[in-house]
Amino acid sequence: MSMKSTVPSAQPDQFVHDHLPPPEQWPELRFDRPELEMPAQVNAVQALFQRAQQAGHAGRPLLRSDERTLSYAQAQSEVNRIANVLTVDLGLVPGNRVLLRGGNSVAMALAWLATVQAGLVAVATMPLLRAKELAAIIAKAQPAAALCDVKLQDELKAALAADAATAGLKLLVFNTGGAEVPHSLEKMAARQCEHSTPCPTAATDIALLAFTSGTTGTPKAAVHTHRDVLAACETWPRHVLRATPDDIVMGSPPLAFTFGLGGLLVFPMWAGASVYFPSIPYTPEAMVQLIGRVGATICYTAPTFYRQMAAFAQQHGIGKLRISVSAGEGLPDATRQLWKQATGLEMLDGIGATEMFHIFISSPPESVRRGAIGRVVPGYEARVVGEDGQELPRGQVGKLAVIGPTGCKYLDEPRQTQYVKAGWNYPGDAFSQDADGYFFYQARTDDMIITAGYNVAGPEVEAALLQHPAVAECGVVGRPDDERGQVVLAYVVLKPGEAAGAPLVKALQDHVKQTLAPYKYPRDVVFVSQLPRTETGKLQRFALRQQAMQTPSRNPTT
Repeated sequence: MSMKSTVPSAQPDQFVHDHLPPPEQWPELRFDRPELEMPAQVNAVQALFQRAQQAGHAGRPLLRSDERTLSYAQAQSEVNRIANVLTVDLGLVPGNRVLLRGGNSVAMALAWLATVQAGLVAVATMPLLRAKELAAIIAKAQPAAALCDVKLQDELKAALAADAATAGLKLLVFNTGGAEVPHSLEKMAARQCEHSTPCPTAATDIALLAFTSGTTGTPKAAVHTHRDVLAACETWPRHVLRATPDDIVMGSPPLAFTFGLGGLLVFPMWAGASVYFPSIPYTPEAMVQLIGRVGATICYTAPTFYRQMAAFAQQHGIGKLRISVSAGEGLPDATRQLWKQATGLEMLDGIGATEMFHIFISSPPESVRRGAIGRVVPGYEARVVGEDGQELPRGQVGKLAVIGPTGCKYLDEPRQTQYVKAGWNYPGDAFSQDADGYFFYQARTDDMIITAGYNVAGPEVEAALLQHPAVAECGVVGRPDDERGQVVLAYVVLKPGEAAGAPLVKALQDHVKQTLAPYKYPRDVVFVSQLPRTETGKLQRFALRQQAMQTPSRNPTT
């Protein structure tokens, strides 16, 4: 069943609407569960606040930090004030884009909520982006205003100065800590009324542009509507996460990343829970200590971080933590077992996509099958298909295709037809599915290494290497080879005290040969001090592939 809004757009600025793909390239959206039936006119932020109020949560905490805690009612008042700054002081109109730049903080969360409640389009950006990267986003999104953490304004100002077209863009800073700063969002908001009428957006009006994290190269802008945000709440959070109003949520993914936006803001609001934002950058040890101090019950981070946290969790304990969510990249079984041994908790794994907003394959801890990510989340349908788009027999490796209440619509992007085919979304992952419906991740489809006629999944070799006691992190890609087409190349970060050299290379190769089919072992091993990762913690295999093109063979074939 497809659901179409009969309510006209409330966004007079139609820039994003006008730069969507042609309708024939859109994904099919399905709303075939009762909880996915939504009104044609709905504002996602208004709906989330109303849900909390109707459930009696107005006085319960929503946003926490070491400096302040805001209840749902207090947060709504602050959101209203900021929305009035945007629409009254700045004169923005619904559909205008607002660039948001900041780390995870109460102020950043309020800015996002206010932007979307006002019918504006939130364009949140990763805190570590530099001027050149910000300039590319600004050129694509064409924002009318920017809200920026005061500590992060230099790169943004440099990006704006480089483009004469941005001369009229209005920039306000936040998190000023009471300092006398001109154009402070906090000072302007304090002068505004605490009441504001949410924009009566159509369900299909635009809520946000989510720029992909760049694991495959040039970031793309995924468009999500108000209905997308609410539909995401009614799928994975309802059926798998099952958070409660007593939960305190924390984690490392940035709010600019849809994994973080859902996990650390939208989904806690839907559940009536609260979320804690730290005042210091997370390190593995600091996160474990804060879990105990804050009383956090749900944690979100990437597999690499959990692997680094395990020793500290064993040392300090994990307090009241009951759910640890892993997503953002494939979860090696070695990391799952390491975390379980350290904490007693079974990891809640899942795979999602910026283009789909959040997780669509997952399993709650009580339904985990070793080695599998899980089963399809209620509300979605997923298949493993061949090149012709037809479903493959169970057990065979093919491309993942997904359909449900959310889907990919890129902003002004020729790669739309690579992602959506015949209404189905193709996230770019290779999977197999067993007879019970469990999905087993193999690799990104561009991470498949074809060597001497064999298909080798890079993440599978990484998982094997991670089981060796000398290996802290690793990334596996294919290196072009005249004789074999490609050879398996492993970039390895060693644990402290381990000696790089030919004996360890052979030990790692032998270890993989004993763990996997022998043809999958890395013929080349390169020891490095660190791996290229996105700000969200994902391994950038495309960067390793580029590096591999320049990497001569360092090890004799054994």
